[in-house]
Amino acid sequence: MNKGKLFVVSAPSGCGKGTILLEVLNNNKNLFYSVSATTRTPREGEIDGVNYYFLSKDEFKREIDNGGMLEYAQYCDNFYGTPKKKVFEKLEQGIDVILEIETKGAMQVKGVMPEAVLIFILPPSVLELRRRLNKRGTEEESVIEKRVKEAEDEIRRAFNYDYIIMNDELDKAIEDFEAVLKASKLTKENNKNMIEEVLKNA
Repeated sequence: MNKGKLFVVSAPSGCGKGTILLEVLNNNKNLFYSVSATTRTPREGEIDGVNYYFLSKDEFKREIDNGGMLEYAQYCDNFYGTPKKKVFEKLEQGIDVILEIETKGAMQVKGVMPEAVLIFILPPSVLELRRRLNKRGTEEESVIEKRVKEAEDEIRRAFNYDYIIMNDELDKAIEDFEAVLKASKLTKENNKNMIEEVLKNA
């Protein structure tokens, strides 16, 4: 049995990444969505083990010291990271895993697991991204400007990714994402056993 594939997905805030992933996960039953861990306080309605694994700072640091995090970073005095154990368990079972993480974490994962497939979701333009963030109506103008600046920095890092998907039309973006999932299964690295099996019967 082939191991599962690890897919790392990044996108600036407002790109519709969550909507794309929801559809992709509904359409592909062999996909496991990896839940991240954080030391921040749960927000109203958030459930431990569903939205995040909520850990104390001491618990999180213990995980780091014990090599239990595949990647991690610190933002605004809180830690965020990907617990390694569940990811590796699923991959060993032949189940594909999706990590939805920011660009710096994605580079950490690629350093540890070069076979990981990195997917970056682009907005049609930075202007359109700003329009979408404004349309939400949930944040002040200064916060939106900060998000747009962060988005520009993230988009520059997209050159380090394996696949780029533009979310201009949602259905097309979902179709493109699923094409990447399929293409990744057809590489020679993934099919050495199949080649050898065919040669056995020559």
